[in-house]
Amino acid sequence: YCEVKNGLRERESIHPLIDHILEETQGIILYQEQVMQIAQVLAGYSLGEADVLRRAMGKKDRAEMNKQKTRLVEGCAREEISENLANQIFDLLAKFADYGFNKSHAAAYALVSIQTAYLKTHYPREFLAASMTLDMGNTDKLAEFKRDANRLGIEVRAPDINRSADVFDVQDGDILYALCAVKGVGRQVAEHIVAVRGDRPFATLSDFAKRVDPKVAGRRTLESLVAAGAFDGLVDYREQAFEAIEAMVGTAQRISQDKAVGMTDMFGEAEVVEVPLNARAQRWTQSDRLEREFNAIGFHLSGHPLDEYMDLLSEKNVHMWSGFAEAVKRGATAGKLAGLLAARQDRKTRKGAPMSILTLSDPTGSYECLVFSEQLGTSSDVLAVGNLLILDVGAEEQAEGIRVRLLRAEALDHVALAAEKHLTIHADNEECLGPIASLLKTGGNGSVSFRVLGNDRQTEFEIALDGQFQVTPELAGGVKSIPGVRDARLS
Repeated sequence: YCEVKNGLRERESIHPLIDHILEETQGIILYQEQVMQIAQVLAGYSLGEADVLRRAMGKKDRAEMNKQKTRLVEGCAREEISENLANQIFDLLAKFADYGFNKSHAAAYALVSIQTAYLKTHYPREFLAASMTLDMGNTDKLAEFKRDANRLGIEVRAPDINRSADVFDVQDGDILYALCAVKGVGRQVAEHIVAVRGDRPFATLSDFAKRVDPKVAGRRTLESLVAAGAFDGLVDYREQAFEAIEAMVGTAQRISQDKAVGMTDMFGEAEVVEVPLNARAQRWTQSDRLEREFNAIGFHLSGHPLDEYMDLLSEKNVHMWSGFAEAVKRGATAGKLAGLLAARQDRKTRKGAPMSILTLSDPTGSYECLVFSEQLGTSSDVLAVGNLLILDVGAEEQAEGIRVRLLRAEALDHVALAAEKHLTIHADNEECLGPIASLLKTGGNGSVSFRVLGNDRQTEFEIALDGQFQVTPELAGGVKSIPGVRDARLS
């Protein structure tokens, strides 16, 4: 249509008798009214018969469309139109049913499409924030919008108890996650938090407990907000806020009770006991933190479980989904993918053989993979929801998208173990050695050494552990989460 309109392509005539009907749409069938007119001109349909044809196509009524095809071919014969051409014309009309509207609706949709395209082009942050607010109850859509934002170079930031609104908002060029969109935090809770915050941000966890009604924001709400990262600005690390939840709830309840019986100071304020922060709170591993965040938000916002394995995946020539999808569009038919198995649907083929549909995700997007009986027999044990996988797949581009089928699956942790290397741990002092030792597992082929700062805080002492260990990116991530560890590197 656009090529013909802009003179880049010659207009093609379906049949001279209907050229005048398709004049305004560059020779292409666009409107329901055109279908009815074509049926009247070429096949002698009455206005009522043409409307029956329109309704049959709109509802995809296969039985009625077969009847209409016979009727149209017979009518075209009276205009000396060959059966072959008549069948082609009917198929064109039937194809129209997948996209066509009546003229007034088509014009309205075109106008809205142009307006939204303009807004997304010139105000992408505001457009995406508004779109996310509209679909904040649909985490699948929110994940799509987040990927779209990242593709445009726009960051979607975690919710912030001091900056987020109840809806998605644009601040400092980034999209700030809505408090309402955190699971377990409804609109009433979010609006209450925003209202009591006003123009005075919460200074501490105690300040939050003092000002927020515990009847509105209870323990589960706080757990979701902490897991989503909303309190990160008030603590050194997220685990401190999580350990302080009980104290926050207790403080809030006591203050509420004191106010109820009039136990306040001369300014009408209840006495506040500071909520303690445990400087040595047990740190979560990266995978644990991401899992908690996923449960609170519904998709991976700040990172993905595969992030720790990117060096290994690159060594193994494993593609990310977005790059693989582009390669398939250019003609690729096979490759290696990695993914977190998010869902598995077990079904039967038309012949009754078992099959599965897997839903997986990686840092660039999500995709589906078909698994047929032969692969189920060899890979079913690793195809458990929650597993990180490396997949050998075949792929082809189809009208509805890229079709991926499994050839072979392997658990990523097994691949990581087979590629064991050396883990160097940089520590501030010897106090963290005990917690690190509890994470180490023998029986592998990797080695571990420490580089510990001396008392002068400048000299490093290297300590090499005897024995062989199971060295994986997951272990490195777990070690990094221990207080006192500055870094943990695989080499």
